Amino acid sequence: MINPKEIYDLLIDYGQTNTPIEEIIIGLTWTLCKAQGMGLCMSPAIPTRTLSWSGTLVNKPVQELALWLRSWDSYQATIAMAAINSIINTNSPLPPQAIALPPATSANLSVFEYFLPQLQGKRVSVIGRYPGLTKYEQAMTIHVIELNPAPGDFPSPASEYLLPDSDWVFLTATSIPNKTFPRLVELSRNATLVLMGPTVPWLEELADFGINYLAGVTITDPTALRQTVAEGGGVRIFDTGVQYHLLELDP
Repeated sequence: MINPKEIYDLLIDYGQTNTPIEEIIIGLTWTLCKAQGMGLCMSPAIPTRTLSWSGTLVNKPVQELALWLRSWDSYQATIAMAAINSIINTNSPLPPQAIALPPATSANLSVFEYFLPQLQGKRVSVIGRYPGLTKYEQAMTIHVIELNPAPGDFPSPASEYLLPDSDWVFLTATSIPNKTFPRLVELSRNATLVLMGPTVPWLEELADFGINYLAGVTITDPTALRQTVAEGGGVRIFDTGVQYHLLELDP
């Protein structure tokens, strides 16, 4: 398996294009970048009033902002991820074996609904709290690990103890820009690993990092997606502009 830290080199390489940035929207939940296509990344949870570069990013080449993926500034890394996704998810169409997932009560749950027969009786760890997960607690042993844990969640240090003993791990792709991806992947080597969420880049090379499945989104209505993001939409984007797809990666 490739060192998980090399994912940053891989993604930045995909961002090496002079394609100009047309628009960036930093919404309450999602950040959207429009360049060659549209790319998404979850917005940082901590608001700020001191972004020195606001109003200067349009018309910059994607390759300039792609370098921000290595930044420890959460807003810079988020913008970089969205910009890179705007290139990857336009130039890398889904392979024919990708599966469109039907919507569930909550769209994120469509991923868990798909895998539910395989998760029965298993030890499952989920990085990131998805609304509605409690409905599966009778079918499996499920641990939710959060950077900002709510009651019933485990704090991020619990990853060191829970992931090595998990049968399945569902890892939010936001772990890439927030820099937790390398360690979480290392800890999940014994598990079936699903990288999920609208931040997922559709790259089959991610199999080399130990990822077994990609559960990301395709954009179905760019206009509606843009409006929903700009108006502060969170899970609402699944009703208006995107649809979950699942891709099993060859080891």
